[in-house]
Amino acid sequence: MSLFEEVQKKVFGLLGQLPAYLVYHSMAHTTYVIDKAVMIAQAEQVDPEDLLLIKTGALFHDVGFIRQYQDHEEAGCDIAWEILPGYAFDPSSIGDVCSMIMATKPGNIPGTLFEKIVKDADLEYLGTSLFFQNSVLLHEELKHINPELNDIQFRQMQIQFISGHVYYTDFCKTYREEKKREHLFMLQKKTPDN
Repeated sequence: MSLFEEVQKKVFGLLGQLPAYLVYHSMAHTTYVIDKAVMIAQAEQVDPEDLLLIKTGALFHDVGFIRQYQDHEEAGCDIAWEILPGYAFDPSSIGDVCSMIMATKPGNIPGTLFEKIVKDADLEYLGTSLFFQNSVLLHEELKHINPELNDIQFRQMQIQFISGHVYYTDFCKTYREEKKREHLFMLQKKTPDN
């Protein structure tokens, strides 16, 4: 078993404790983000030796949800600091993992290429055919937190979010931006007050 597989087994054990209502922020989402982080990193010609760090950042990006919904990124960093020393990650590498986790927080702008890769991997689906399928899951999850959230309000949230969303890697700018804009246009067309 590789080092990453060992860490992944530990983190997936934790993700098994996620509340059942987290149908969007699930283990399946984390697995998807890891896969997309690798794909984007390879497209961006990242040194293969750096993939472990990027995959680890993607693995931990939502683990904080086991402790809290709000500010789960900070909780994810705490968990990374608790777990990763046991797998011979040095403080500098753990700091990099935390920077990648924090880059995924809405409104945070990634600085390093690794941060850009993990942030883009997290929302890569916005520019894919999985967008509407994932939207249903996100809406279901958010309705658990706010039962008053109706379809129109959720659509407005999505329009606002996608309108302000930026991809940071060349790969996503080239291959995901156009489809994301199409999805935004479709959402705006469905909105009665536009």
